[in-house]
Amino acid sequence: MKYASPLASAKLLKRYKRFLADVRLPDGQEITIHCPNTGSMKNCAEPGWQIWYSTSDNPHRKYPHTWELARTHRGDYIGINTGRANDIIAEAIERGRVETLRGYSSIRKEVSYGDEKSRIDLLLTSAHLKDCYVEIKSVTLLEQPVSHGIGFFPDAISERGSRHLRELARVATSGQRAVLCFCVQHSGIQEVRPAAHIDPDYTNALAIAMKAGVEVIACKVRLSTRSSTVSRLLPVMIEP
Repeated sequence: MKYASPLASAKLLKRYKRFLADVRLPDGQEITIHCPNTGSMKNCAEPGWQIWYSTSDNPHRKYPHTWELARTHRGDYIGINTGRANDIIAEAIERGRVETLRGYSSIRKEVSYGDEKSRIDLLLTSAHLKDCYVEIKSVTLLEQPVSHGIGFFPDAISERGSRHLRELARVATSGQRAVLCFCVQHSGIQEVRPAAHIDPDYTNALAIAMKAGVEVIACKVRLSTRSSTVSRLLPVMIEP
């Protein structure tokens, strides 16, 4: 997935009110940009980090700039814009980069389904394969020690995430394919685990979903200031 226009860089001053961040431009000017991330952004928003942002040509936006990437003092890149995850994974599937999800002829986005009035991120269909429901979660939490490369989801308590797992479990039980796809947008993460230390209910819901037949994969994203592309699959470790 390529950015529509080149990203501009700045230094992060602070992130606040969930969806705002103050940054300092190379010329010393300070501006407020939109932070498109609904999570806690734990370990992802340290003051002084270099960040990159995109600029919208929509004249009606109060904050025309959008925070896209961050680079840690260690040199790891983080994809801040969680809204990009669905497009990154959809493009990877279309190009055959996700081996377990090859062979589907159609991809539909944000399709209503389930008993709890949810929307599935991607619905894959084919005349010769079972329908495949794909729920995508962006993973950016790299816990200490960072050298271990262990990433966790979620980074805050997520009832919505648990609801999605219940919906996927029902899909799997009905005989269709149900896939939870962790979109890993942190270059330092080499393995994904459920964050039992943050949201034990989510971890329990994941275990129940997997017993029902839900498949779990993790796609590592190669991040740059020009594009974001799935490079490979990572191991997902489910602790007993």
